Amino acid sequence: MAVPKLEAVGLCKVYPGTVALDDVSLGFDGGKVHALIGKNGAGKSTLVKILAGAARPSGGQIRIDGRAVRLRSPRDAFRQGIATVYQELSLVPELTVGENILFGRLPTLPGLRQWIIDWGQVFRRSRAVLEELGVEVEVRAKVASLGAARAQLVEIAKAMSFQPGVLMLDEPTSALAHHEIARLFQVLRDLARRGVAVLYISHRLHELPQVADTVSVLRDGRSAGTIAVAEATPQRITAMMFGEAVRTRRPSQRVVAAGTVLEARNLTRAGKLADVSFSLDAGEVLGIAGMLGSGRSELLMALFGAEPLSAGEVRVGGRRVRRLSPAAMKRLGLGLAPEDRKRQALVLTLSVCDNMCLAALGRIARWGLIRRGRQRRLVAGLIHRLQIAPPRMDAPVVSLSGGNQQKVVLGNWLATEPRILLLDEPTRGIDVLAKQQVFDTIRQLSREGVSAIFVSSELEELLEVCHRVLVLRGGRIVAELSGADLTLERMMETCLEP
Repeated sequence: MAVPKLEAVGLCKVYPGTVALDDVSLGFDGGKVHALIGKNGAGKSTLVKILAGAARPSGGQIRIDGRAVRLRSPRDAFRQGIATVYQELSLVPELTVGENILFGRLPTLPGLRQWIIDWGQVFRRSRAVLEELGVEVEVRAKVASLGAARAQLVEIAKAMSFQPGVLMLDEPTSALAHHEIARLFQVLRDLARRGVAVLYISHRLHELPQVADTVSVLRDGRSAGTIAVAEATPQRITAMMFGEAVRTRRPSQRVVAAGTVLEARNLTRAGKLADVSFSLDAGEVLGIAGMLGSGRSELLMALFGAEPLSAGEVRVGGRRVRRLSPAAMKRLGLGLAPEDRKRQALVLTLSVCDNMCLAALGRIARWGLIRRGRQRRLVAGLIHRLQIAPPRMDAPVVSLSGGNQQKVVLGNWLATEPRILLLDEPTRGIDVLAKQQVFDTIRQLSREGVSAIFVSSELEELLEVCHRVLVLRGGRIVAELSGADLTLERMMETCLEP
């Protein structure tokens, strides 16, 4: 039998009070793309950190080409041919593509001028790396000028400039549109054909048949097995990830209450939105579909008053909002869960309790002082309702998994007793079970008469929770889908039509 390029043998990792990995043995062959999946807390991130040299195991071995190695640091991992691309990119926006690819290893002029950078070599070498990957990016362009997809490919080029035998990618498609994902998958398959072992971590199960050869599943810190991607049916993957857990499904009947709660009329913002008009009913979940750059996020930000409009008006409860601002819209019962929860929605150094009351300070304060008893009662109820784990309100929010952080964002707005929620990619980077819990919360709120506008890059999610879907393209509404017309095929066609 061929020896795996990279192998974890009986790996264990114990933190105080927690067993993150328990006797995990997995092998990853060169020339293949291996998907690694599991719900939040399953141990994926811990395993990747150990294989990347960023954390040390409590027990077990790491083998490369059959040799046992010790990885004391990421530098050790690089030396052993292991490169990692994390979900949060490590690029410096104000530097050029070439500088980023060779960051820390910029060639200098020979002789007495060794302290002078050889810019010709920088751009020639970085261009050669990009060309080898089949990526067309100008090496002299600043990374800040690139879109998310090209920045992701530059990050991969940076990793591949070390000529690794193993490339690990953590949620690489979370910020990419469908056509950009297809380009990334082509790059990964090309790398595998060159003999690289590609380890691909993702929560998007529908992507696996498009890119992976095998699927390995972690559950509760243990290996639940490895299967060929052809055998990875949704039912089998769900069973491997959750054991006997039953996945909640959307109720077959969804009733929208009568009465319009929000109207947008001719919303326009130069280069972003063009003459957008629609209405939202009480209890309705309205989906917004579209490719990256179609204006989805800009629409939610404009509705919340966080970005200016050049024309148009917004009506809430039949009354025109004279001056759009986040403060005004919050008073009218709107809440916004933005796309980037870590930068835009949470204060990572604060506790779960404090984060869940940021938007509702008026409810828990008197004469400028927070009433701690009232705050804790409010938060305890929200933690129970949203099934936040661990249920510790004093824990730093940064210590929670992505799915539980997203629940804290939702809880922050639920504390205000909103009439309308604006949800921008509320399931990005969270596992299947956490997604279902978020969906269940949205459905329950809908039954209580709370409306929602739901933006998602994953069209399947819109089908699962939305009563109606608007398709944006180039900042314009190009279709409204509901009833029998609301299908995955129709949404995809409408998003991609020229």
